[in-house]
Amino acid sequence: MGEKKITLQDVVEENRKIRMLRLMVDLSLSLILQKQLTREEALEQFARVKRFALKLFPGKEEAFELIYAPKFKRAIAETYGFH
Repeated sequence: MGEKKITLQDVVEENRKIRMLRLMVDLSLSLILQKQLTREEALEQFARVKRFALKLFPGKEEAFELIYAPKFKRAIAETYGFH
């Protein structure tokens, strides 16, 4: 009843946000895996990406934790070791 009808523009905007997030994730992971950052900088970059994702997709922290957090944690652990 009170549901918003999804328009083509909504889909286009959602896809644009997904592409932006994917690009930021890919670039950040690349920097981490190439040791372009210190461990502390890598952790801050992870936090920055998370803030960016939640700005694009408010209320989707659980999805971020399921999809992207494991990739960052694995990359940081492989690159800098466990601390």
